[in-house]
Amino acid sequence: MTREHPLIGITGNFGEKGCELAEGYYLSVLKAGGTPVAIPPHNDKQALISLLETLDGIVFSGGGDINPLLLGEEPLPQLHSVCPKRDEPELFLAREAFHRQIPMLGICRGIQVMAAALGGKVWQDIYIIENGKLNIEGECETQNLQSSIFNLQSSIIKHSQDMPRHYASHTVCLKEGSVLQGAFGNKQSIAVNSFHHQAVRDPGPHLKVSAMSPDGIIEGVESSEHKALLGVQWHPECFILNNDESHMSVFRWLISEARTFSMAKHIHDTSIILDSHCDTPMFFTENSRENIQMFGTRSDKVLVNLPKMKEGRLDASIMVAYLPQGPRTEEAYKAVTEKANRLLTQMDEIVQANNDRVGFAETADDILRLKAQGKKAILRGIENGYAIGKDLSLLEQFKKRGIVYMTLCHNGDNDICDSAKGNAEHGGLSAFGRDVVSEMNRLGILVDMSHASEKSFYDALELSKVPIVCSHSSARALCDHPRNLTDDQMRALAKADGVAQITVYPGFLRTDGEATVIDAIEHLCHAAKIMGVEHVGLGTDFDGDGGVPGLADASEIINFTRHLLRRQFSEQDIRLIMGGNFLRAMSTAKIPL
Repeated sequence: MTREHPLIGITGNFGEKGCELAEGYYLSVLKAGGTPVAIPPHNDKQALISLLETLDGIVFSGGGDINPLLLGEEPLPQLHSVCPKRDEPELFLAREAFHRQIPMLGICRGIQVMAAALGGKVWQDIYIIENGKLNIEGECETQNLQSSIFNLQSSIIKHSQDMPRHYASHTVCLKEGSVLQGAFGNKQSIAVNSFHHQAVRDPGPHLKVSAMSPDGIIEGVESSEHKALLGVQWHPECFILNNDESHMSVFRWLISEARTFSMAKHIHDTSIILDSHCDTPMFFTENSRENIQMFGTRSDKVLVNLPKMKEGRLDASIMVAYLPQGPRTEEAYKAVTEKANRLLTQMDEIVQANNDRVGFAETADDILRLKAQGKKAILRGIENGYAIGKDLSLLEQFKKRGIVYMTLCHNGDNDICDSAKGNAEHGGLSAFGRDVVSEMNRLGILVDMSHASEKSFYDALELSKVPIVCSHSSARALCDHPRNLTDDQMRALAKADGVAQITVYPGFLRTDGEATVIDAIEHLCHAAKIMGVEHVGLGTDFDGDGGVPGLADASEIINFTRHLLRRQFSEQDIRLIMGGNFLRAMSTAKIPL
């Protein structure tokens, strides 16, 4: 259930009696509306992962220096006290929380832990000066960007103060448009306290700078991928001890994000969350053991595997046997049919080898049964009707192998229909293609019109006796690409009770600049406006070049849900979008439900 007072873990320091937690941290969490729990420093990774499953947010608290050996560096003379009991578990916690999209707030040492865990760098001592200024030459592009945004001075101000901690000691400049600036009422600068000699040197690939002190030291970071991550170098928790609420905004931000995350978890736990299109079998090799390991462990080789599905709370993924369009000869038809069967067999192998954690599904009931058993579900599809060549009887064979849909074409006309990137060979569906649609209707195989030309789309829509789907297509009104659906296509699809599944292939989201999860949300919002929320969903195209910052792999599916909540979609709306609509289409295609 959703928690009104989200559970916030706070990493504890290590003191004489074991775990110590400064009063300001838990008082600030309480006052912001959260329920604080202490995370003692220990290295039992399984216990830490179990704890993460219960938390709605994390505060990484201040403390001693980070052991530079853990960051691939040798210790400098300026290094102060290091607490090995904290370093490894906190770096581990930060990485695992990041994989699970858990909101994080890092404070002082905590901002450094977040940066170090996520691929950034930390200054062992900020008072190391070469030639009268910070040695930032050769650092990453983000550091150069920082220099252009902020006025980098040639000398460093005092960052480690002797004054009481609940008084401000210097100012920081907040980056325009940052989450941090928004939390502080869009102020350009704020006064902060300061008690550190280490700091973030490079925020790394997943974070960006949101605040700097007048001397160019990084004082704030946040997610560069539209996630709930925030870090500050100062100690906002100290001000409340003097009844000063001027820095409570960072804790209110955390609690707000934690409530949203708690709601997202509730929706995922009590719904079927389904991704209607992934191309992971493209990465299968002839080595079955390698395929099994790649799917069963958190491999970076693929975007969809069991650990990432678990982290993103994704219940079901439709894996397709992708078949690029090739020659249309008898020899080629035989080869492509064999390839389709080989890919389906490889799916059989990875599921069977991991059957304690995953099973095959063809219906919503199958997925629910597997979910009750604590297992993920794999559904099967074929991308490109090229798989059947000119042999209609192959559809029944593939149906017996468990496919739930077939995409009629890919990038090129085939014997079934014209492609969006084809030559209009048939003027829509061919005569054979009309037989294919009718036979798919009879067998209960969902007709997928992603990749099809507009004429093919309308022909199938008119001919099919059950709703059709577009398993991975976005909105042409927002990105003018022939693979995307026009508003008229969307209206016609909705009228026929079909479903359009927004994809996260970058080139289908925008024509210029880097696409992100925000672009995917915009496409979904547009489709929902045109079609109604009952006719939209998500088909990522993961492992088929789909994936954008903020929705880069299966572990980030829940981040998409978080953004839907931020756009004020209701709980019921999200249940439909994240699986219910596509499952309804499967049901009406006479796949037993």
